[in-house]
Amino acid sequence: MPTGTLPARSHGDEDGAAPLAPRARLLPSLAAVYRAQLSRARVARIPLLFVATFQSIGIMVLMRGVVDGGSEARAVVAGSTVLVVAFVALNLLAQYFGQLRAGGGLDHYATLPVPPAAVVLGAAGAYASFTVPGTAVTAVAGSVLFGLPLGNLWILAAVVPLSGAALAGLGAALGLLAPRQELATLLGQLGMSAALLLGVLPAERLPGPIGWARDLLPSTYGVEALARTFEPHPDWAAVAVDLAVCAAVGVVSLAVATWAYRRAAVR
Repeated sequence: MPTGTLPARSHGDEDGAAPLAPRARLLPSLAAVYRAQLSRARVARIPLLFVATFQSIGIMVLMRGVVDGGSEARAVVAGSTVLVVAFVALNLLAQYFGQLRAGGGLDHYATLPVPPAAVVLGAAGAYASFTVPGTAVTAVAGSVLFGLPLGNLWILAAVVPLSGAALAGLGAALGLLAPRQELATLLGQLGMSAALLLGVLPAERLPGPIGWARDLLPSTYGVEALARTFEPHPDWAAVAVDLAVCAAVGVVSLAVATWAYRRAAVR
């Protein structure tokens, strides 16, 4: 230097290592992962969303020949609507994380300075977002098909994100905990089949033990909340309780998925 005086060197400079950048905060990281996953899934998952929607509408058309109306019709429409969420948020997300783990994609995310919760929540939110058009179309088509009122379908604004969070957390956990990619795909398919059989069929027609299994399924409470709004005089307190249970299950399932991500990323 011109003055002949050298600046003091830090300990990091002596070791030849530059200081690491600070770890990214949760919300900015979550937004970045969500946008990236949304952009990726937009191309790959839209055809499957059409399949999920047509599948649910087809199930309602078939059930129309068996169910005339009343509580059974409300259960069929509500279950078919939430089934769209289960197909995308549970089945496809389990396959995605199983593929990500098998292909070494988790190593890429592990090198990024983002919290594990941001990766899980961002992917879960992106996949759940794709269910919004399908659930709306299914709910309207089912209401018209069975002659149910359309006035309370605004409740989908609460049912879809809460059911989506619960099912997406479950799907992510299944994909991350499965030792093989094929097993993750199988578990995702079984979970969606359970949502189909236990959600679409009226609860009063299920045997006792199967009814207990239905109570353990996260999507059940979203189905119950939506079905109650089709009644002539909905019990809004019961709807709120069902949504609260669905929200609590969503928090637990996403926490388990975050733990499963940390476990899989360090192995």
